[in-house]
Amino acid sequence: MQQQTPPEQLDPATMVADLNNLLRLKTTVIGLKLFERVEDMMAIPKIRRPTAVHTTDQIVSMASRLGWTVGVTADDLVGAQCRAVIGLGPQDEKWLAGESYVGVWHGTAEDARKRQEALDVVPYGQYKAFVASPLSSGRLNPPDICLVYATPGQMIILINGLQYTGYRKFEWGVVGETACADSWGRALKTREPSLSLPCFAERRYGGVPDEEMLMALPPADLAKAIAGMKQLAKNGLRYPIAPYGIQADVRAGMGVSYAKK
Repeated sequence: MQQQTPPEQLDPATMVADLNNLLRLKTTVIGLKLFERVEDMMAIPKIRRPTAVHTTDQIVSMASRLGWTVGVTADDLVGAQCRAVIGLGPQDEKWLAGESYVGVWHGTAEDARKRQEALDVVPYGQYKAFVASPLSSGRLNPPDICLVYATPGQMIILINGLQYTGYRKFEWGVVGETACADSWGRALKTREPSLSLPCFAERRYGGVPDEEMLMALPPADLAKAIAGMKQLAKNGLRYPIAPYGIQADVRAGMGVSYAKK
């Protein structure tokens, strides 16, 4: 298995520059970090604190769409769902029941409970604060995970980069609503690369456009993906993927993309 660079030795600004060169991203790459003490969150340079109640989707998008560094505690987030996914609120029986979703997102109480039980969430009790910040700022030093918003075409190249060495098959799930549990919830919990289809709330409140997917992954995995994408680019496998033509003789193209030169 390829040895990964420790997160503290990675250069965030260089990583973001490489990502933008390789994938031509439209959205700011950000980092997320959980804190056990509010005081540590408040010590981050240029930290912003909300003056209103928000969803976590909004906090994440303040970083990824506006370039802000924003820190929150449980009191800044609306409802139990946002708090529970990032470990700032309890995952107790009341939360598991998901009663407020019955007749709205799910047809029965059993369906609502199954969805709640399916969510990947950070265990409650250890953390008191959560920060989202542009990765290139280096303010989280290092973040727990990074978030990359990308189109499906950009995302498959990123995944191919992750698989260039130390290959593994990635298997991800879709919980439906509360898809943040598929991305940052899962990645913060497991420290594994986690892909999601942003849900209704992420798009309505977080402003995620229709065409974007979301990958959440630790900094070392992002560095691994970048290294892999650089090698793929040298082999002519890069973004944007130029259409070959659905009626053209495919042999010449296949020889370039799939055969060793």
